[in-house]
Amino acid sequence: MNTKMRWKIAIDILMSVMLLLLMAYQVVGDYLHEIFGTAMLVLFMVHHILNFRWYKSLLKGKYMPQRIISTVLNAALLAAMLSLAYSGVVLSRHVFDFLPITSGMALARVMHLSASYWGFVLMSLHIGLHWGMVVGMFHKLAGGKRRPVLVWIARLLAVAIAVYGAVCFRHADIFSYMFVKAEFVFFDYEKSAALVFAEHIAMMGTWIFAGYYVSKGIGKLTARSRKKEKSRIA
Repeated sequence: MNTKMRWKIAIDILMSVMLLLLMAYQVVGDYLHEIFGTAMLVLFMVHHILNFRWYKSLLKGKYMPQRIISTVLNAALLAAMLSLAYSGVVLSRHVFDFLPITSGMALARVMHLSASYWGFVLMSLHIGLHWGMVVGMFHKLAGGKRRPVLVWIARLLAVAIAVYGAVCFRHADIFSYMFVKAEFVFFDYEKSAALVFAEHIAMMGTWIFAGYYVSKGIGKLTARSRKKEKSRIA
């Protein structure tokens, strides 16, 4: 593994941690929320700089289903992050308080609310699309040997996390925030920090699970269609 790849992995891990901290607003508070938001923006910019080759390749090669989904997802995630950056600066009462911004608060608040949850879902799906790399890394750490018992334990644990996350997602009524059906978020300040983070990790796991298995399914369908094409040619 080269130095650039190590940096990419480190940045991705930090972004995942920042995402969880940002979603746990009732735990970290307003000031730290702004600090973490600014850090996330910087990390997001570094992430794009390190992956700039992806932009160069946009007009090259064929667009198979998996690539189309990945490209659309990345574009949507970029739009969500830009919306968060703009609305975050407008709403800032600490980090960017020195800026002479006196209008646009109402729009920025609604934009920030919706984009926050869209960003959470899209980033989790993005991780899911690349989760195969994580699985591969664990496979290497295990010595490259396939242990059926451990594989099934991992699968059952993943399903349990995904189901629990889906229940938490529905109970929190997050779709209403994503589609601006509700303009204010209800934070339960009586929940312990551990439970807040556990719920958000589970919700992230739900969308990682979805992204991973959608990617895996599309990959298998694409492989089958290629085999059929080759057999017809032969």
